[in-house]
Amino acid sequence: MTSFVTFTIPILMRKLNLVTAIFCNLFFSQCSSTQNTNAMTDHKDNPHYSRTDTTHLQVTNAEWKKILPKDVYNIAREKGTEWAFSGKYYKTDTKGAYYCAVCGNELFRSDAKFASSCGWPSFYEAMRPTSVRYEEDHTHGMHRTEVLCGRCDSHLGHIFDDGPAPTYQRFCMNSAVLEFEPDTTMP
Repeated sequence: MTSFVTFTIPILMRKLNLVTAIFCNLFFSQCSSTQNTNAMTDHKDNPHYSRTDTTHLQVTNAEWKKILPKDVYNIAREKGTEWAFSGKYYKTDTKGAYYCAVCGNELFRSDAKFASSCGWPSFYEAMRPTSVRYEEDHTHGMHRTEVLCGRCDSHLGHIFDDGPAPTYQRFCMNSAVLEFEPDTTMP
């Protein structure tokens, strides 16, 4: 009996570990594919989207809810957040520009992006002073500064004073409310 138990338990543990690994792999790959397929690449249903217009928008949440994908609406208008290390841009190091996925406002350049251990895309400065705006945030028992799109007032993330030089700031942003346009290289 002892040899049967000694032999069977390691086999069961290996099978359990294998099943757990497969489950985790499927779960995390599904999270990634969901984020990628929900990316707003077609803005035909969003009359407010523009990469050139910087006029401040006055759009109701009811209207945004009709236009935006659920995950984008949750973060942008309900001040949600994505899981750390799950966003499509937190490891991106390609040269280009980051835009608001809600309205098209240019927010950040990749030159200001840096690797941080927070699990979200991090930048040390915005594209221009009016690209973003700030509000005090006292939710969840914390004192933070919320970063909002300067054009549409969508929640993007938070800013902290632990970034690199020259600003020593860390704009900790949610990938789901960002769109990335890589720089084009001339031949």
